Amino acid sequence: MNKKIELGVVNSLKIDRVTEPGLYLVSEDEEEAVLLPNAYITSKMNIGDVIDVFIYTDSEDRLVATTLTPYAYKNQFALLEVVDVSKFGAFVDLGLPKDLLVPKNRQKNPFSVGEKRFIRVIEDEKTQRLIGVEKFSSFISRDIGHFQLNDEVDILLFAKTPLGFKVVANNSFEGMIFHNEIFEVIKVGARKKAYVKQVRDDGKLDLALQKIGSKSDDETQEKVLAMLEKNSGFLPYNSKSDAEAIKKIFGLSKKNFKAVLTKLITQDKIENVENGIKLKK
Repeated sequence: MNKKIELGVVNSLKIDRVTEPGLYLVSEDEEEAVLLPNAYITSKMNIGDVIDVFIYTDSEDRLVATTLTPYAYKNQFALLEVVDVSKFGAFVDLGLPKDLLVPKNRQKNPFSVGEKRFIRVIEDEKTQRLIGVEKFSSFISRDIGHFQLNDEVDILLFAKTPLGFKVVANNSFEGMIFHNEIFEVIKVGARKKAYVKQVRDDGKLDLALQKIGSKSDDETQEKVLAMLEKNSGFLPYNSKSDAEAIKKIFGLSKKNFKAVLTKLITQDKIENVENGIKLKK
């Protein structure tokens, strides 16, 4: 359980009592209580149970709990749709009953209803409410010296450029995945796993969607073998297949696909047959 109820994240809280508007949940020290409205109550919830809930503020700035999962927690990024604009800011859909305010002074350019913007969710120090910020450069860390080759990171793609996709890694670091190293269909707003390729002097990361080196080769070979097993030991693809088809099905460049097939054939695990490859028994 949480010792204190924290805004903008998932809290583990105990069901303390039943009231007309819903259940009241308390923190571990029982010094704070928050309402879980009736809309989120199920028959499996009983007094004394500990449940996980997300905490935000209602229209009257009171803490309130929900079992819904927002598109982003506090200090996380998300691509969010603009649902309303006003003279003091714009509102974006966070996946909750209450939309998230992005104040005008936190926007790069004026917002329009229906478009999507890349937003970081933060707790406003003055109001103690969750707000969104589009001007997020101050929240990006350049302290990347601890990263090593092939370290795994969680990424969110936030912009497409002529070179590749700009991403935020682990909600704190900026990176880039280059177009010529992408062998699957991806788009802005997607969340993926990626691997550190290079730690740059400018405080940014070069990333790849596949691990670099022999370990990555082993995993790719296992992927091809697994696909063969799921398809009765045969796949209608080989080193002569169309590059786009290989990219779509295997997530590999034609060059890398050829290399994988060569290794598997050398290991006597597969063989070339007419119009494809086949597992060897």
